[in-house]
Amino acid sequence: MTDSLQAAPNLALNEIVARRRAAGEPLIHLAFGEARLPVPAEVLDWLSTGARRTEYGPVAGDERVRSSLARYFDRRRLPTSPEQIVVAPGSKPLLMSLMAVVDGDVLLPSPSWVTYEPQARLFGRHVHRVPVPAEYGGAPDPSALRESIRTARRGGGNPRLLVLTLPDNPTGTLPPPEAIRQVSAVAEEEDLLIVSDEIYRDILHDPGLPFLSPAEEAPERTVICTGLSKSLGLGGWRIGAARFPVGRRGDLLRTRTVAVASEVWSTLAGPMQEVATRAFDEPKVITEHFLAGARLHGAVTRAVHTLVTTAGASCRAPQGGFYLYPDFEPVRESLDEHGVTDSVSLQRHLLDNLGVAVLGGHHFGDDPGALRFRIATSLLYGDDSAQRERALTAEAPLSTPHITLTLDQLAEAFDALTPRKGIHV
Repeated sequence: MTDSLQAAPNLALNEIVARRRAAGEPLIHLAFGEARLPVPAEVLDWLSTGARRTEYGPVAGDERVRSSLARYFDRRRLPTSPEQIVVAPGSKPLLMSLMAVVDGDVLLPSPSWVTYEPQARLFGRHVHRVPVPAEYGGAPDPSALRESIRTARRGGGNPRLLVLTLPDNPTGTLPPPEAIRQVSAVAEEEDLLIVSDEIYRDILHDPGLPFLSPAEEAPERTVICTGLSKSLGLGGWRIGAARFPVGRRGDLLRTRTVAVASEVWSTLAGPMQEVATRAFDEPKVITEHFLAGARLHGAVTRAVHTLVTTAGASCRAPQGGFYLYPDFEPVRESLDEHGVTDSVSLQRHLLDNLGVAVLGGHHFGDDPGALRFRIATSLLYGDDSAQRERALTAEAPLSTPHITLTLDQLAEAFDALTPRKGIHV
């Protein structure tokens, strides 16, 4: 095993923050991508109902849960049969299984989620980073993608797998449909398999924002991964799913993925299959929860966006999920006075001197010398279920006392980071 193998930085930092908070440090935690939403009572009832399901069941998931997911995709302009679906304990194992069964190099947008590259390297896959356009994240610039593929091949590489995140983690933005069309066309021309991580799809801040899945443009070469960790805040329950393409390529990928599953996780736990079956059928309680969560995510993320831009950062306006990816390059000289010269020292300075935990851009495959980091705003909703319920149901979430207090504290921290006059929300 390689000596460079380390714990995932987001999980490691989350544990560090928990220990320091337990020791009495008043830290503002913005470093972990956990949705932090209250669980609807009906969902708890579904879990209780499923508790008697102690048998293993089929590796890919039983007929009920796969049919529910097929209908979920049908409603999103993606006709699907249950035979295209595999469920798993979270989307991470599915993503990792695809890294295992697809031979060749991996193409990743830069920046992209912290887990994609380590998973690829665990299987000895070479990773090629492709820049994203300045106005969005989640998908690479089409011309840069084509050039990266050809450069890799000239150097003896074999790029085969392209990973997209729609909407994006870490930038909180969504590529426009035309970008997805162009990237999908490149994948067709260059014979790439696309993995479209769409776990944030159901928390677009504006439900009318155009969303185009590459599975609509390149249906025979796109695998979609999703789950309930983000839309319902069930991260600890570990419920994930994948939709495979129809045809020979899709059948082979699914067969190989199920083979990996049979040796690694056997099956998704029965109680979680019960929850997934009910949730992906999207009864009213779920659709209302999606809309309320998206409203809360959007309001708080926009408020924090105002804080970082007032502090001098450039930052894409958020569109989905609960992330921001500010760039403090415009105030580099001011940060240099604090000994902050790169993303490592910026992350350290914010945590140790200002009490704000963020995840530096170097963890996302970004230039380590850049002054960028990811903010996860969902951790501001409260420290217990009662606070999170108030935040979710409030007509004006920003006026909720605990959110107002934390935003004021965060404004003070960013005021101290740069000499610009901040504003309070």
